[in-house]
Amino acid sequence: MNTGSNKPGEAAVAADRTGTDEATAERALGSRAPEFVKARRALHLSWQVGVFVVGLAVVVAGVAMLVLPGPGWVVIFGGMAIWATEFVWAQLVLRWTKRKVTEAAQRALDPKVRRRNIILTSIGVVIVAVLAGIYLWKFGLELPWKIKDQ
Repeated sequence: MNTGSNKPGEAAVAADRTGTDEATAERALGSRAPEFVKARRALHLSWQVGVFVVGLAVVVAGVAMLVLPGPGWVVIFGGMAIWATEFVWAQLVLRWTKRKVTEAAQRALDPKVRRRNIILTSIGVVIVAVLAGIYLWKFGLELPWKIKDQ
């Protein structure tokens, strides 16, 4: 039997996580810089400044994409993920965000909530259709340019 070891009498044992909670199963907080960078204070500080500047550039680009075409929120969370490689506060923000998104997804899958959302969406569509019908009845369908004159 292959135990994963070259020494006789040893057995490879898989870690049992049945009794652990999510916090211990998640990755530890802190810097993920290489060890040779962490060993030198000046180099580690330079590394942190570089990570902060790159993450800031990505987050600023994401904020610009909120008003410009592009996936703004995705880019902002990408910048947060860059920051999370080095800063504990960003890791905590990302963990909180992941937890809230997971909770919202679970709530959205609840049959009662889905039924309510479908009913509210249907009511909204009917209201918009009625308002569009009233507008067309009152003002007609007049195009903003004159095609007949060209």
